[in-house]
Amino acid sequence: MNRIFEHLFVLELANNHWGRLERGLRIVNDFSQVVRFNNVRAAIKLQLRNVDSFVHQDFKGTRDVRYISKTEATKLSESDIRTLVARIKEQGCIAMATPFDEASVGFCEDLDLPIIKIASSDINDWFLIERIALTKRPVIVSTGGSSLKDLDDLVKFFTNRHIPLAINHCVSLYPCEDEELELNQVDYLRRRYPNNVIGLSTHEYADWHSSMLISYAKGARTWERHIDIEDDGIAVSPYCSLPHQIDAWFKAYHKAVEMCGGESATKRSPKRKEIEYLDALVRGVYAKRDLPAGYEIHHRNLNRDFYLAIPLLKGQLSCREILNGQQIVAPIGKDKPLMIEDVDSPYSRINELRGKIRSRGL
Repeated sequence: MNRIFEHLFVLELANNHWGRLERGLRIVNDFSQVVRFNNVRAAIKLQLRNVDSFVHQDFKGTRDVRYISKTEATKLSESDIRTLVARIKEQGCIAMATPFDEASVGFCEDLDLPIIKIASSDINDWFLIERIALTKRPVIVSTGGSSLKDLDDLVKFFTNRHIPLAINHCVSLYPCEDEELELNQVDYLRRRYPNNVIGLSTHEYADWHSSMLISYAKGARTWERHIDIEDDGIAVSPYCSLPHQIDAWFKAYHKAVEMCGGESATKRSPKRKEIEYLDALVRGVYAKRDLPAGYEIHHRNLNRDFYLAIPLLKGQLSCREILNGQQIVAPIGKDKPLMIEDVDSPYSRINELRGKIRSRGL
């Protein structure tokens, strides 16, 4: 089930719809086009709060507490949220949400969202975490501001319940300077939690390439950024990414995949052109003197009877294939190449090996 997180991009819509369905739909449409154009797998994530119960009745309408005023100002109706989720799915993205209260977790179930996010601020909110675990859905958590015990407890909790958990390294500064990214934490998290997918939730605002290249190379396999559009005269927060910046981010991902190649758990398979290039540098075996049929090759006599030189010819044995006990089956003249047909060895008897030797070289 961890595969659900692999190579997943989470585009955090947050409350940038500003309580207006049409603006939310424009954001979904604009970013889903960027997703399709870059052929990546992405979720567009909403934030869900049951505003009526989330804000205490004595503080409703408070304007001097930003979190409360923004929560109330950006409230969407249940019908509007359903419309946004339907549009996200129609556009080929995964619909996802961060619920901030237990009632919103139930709404995630009702919407049949396949992944639930736990915000950094809720990493030790066990009322909420227990309710999320009841859904049995895969979970992504951000680590911003958490202690090691917080994270250990959370990982143990979800592991014991066999619920897939991805862990996003996150620095909860909005925006985040490059020197505050702490990308070595990706290495730390991978070592400490080898059975969990590790990712990066990032808020830097000056570069959409470097952190992707570095985090991918370190082993991050899921990523998250906040998104917004320039529209309606609403100022874009510096930690939010515009469509052209997410496009650059996706392209950096493809470049990282290209440069890093295959996964780090196995030895890579060299490309054919690399093998051909190196074969051109390998020395071929030449006879230093006339050698009769039946001559048996021994390492102790190599310098007396053979020498190595370029070019390596097609069908010629190289320094890699000389083995003790090989017998020459036909006479070889001085300065002549030792060809695969000249020796009784596995290289001459096995079709695949013989074919490789005959196809390489000059």
